Amino acid sequence: MIESESLETDAPPQFEPGQKVRARVAVRSDGSVMGSATGDVLIEAGEIGYVRGVGEFLQRHRIYAVDFFEQARIVGMRAHELELMED
Repeated sequence: MIESESLETDAPPQFEPGQKVRARVAVRSDGSVMGSATGDVLIEAGEIGYVRGVGEFLQRHRIYAVDFFEQARIVGMRAHELELMED
């Protein structure tokens, strides 16, 4: 790792469970979602959901489990893919 490279996991999470968020981007299936083909849109940009949990991927990235209740889907997303709807 390069000295100047910082990890997302070094900072506190940007979102907490229970917060209302909006997807900034469309989320497509990577092929690991049962019932969806690779490339299928799972969540459209602008959809509203609630953060259910916060995890890590490869001990480098924060992943937010977001419940998009109207679509009946829980999707893992990165902070840059989300925006806070309320404080």
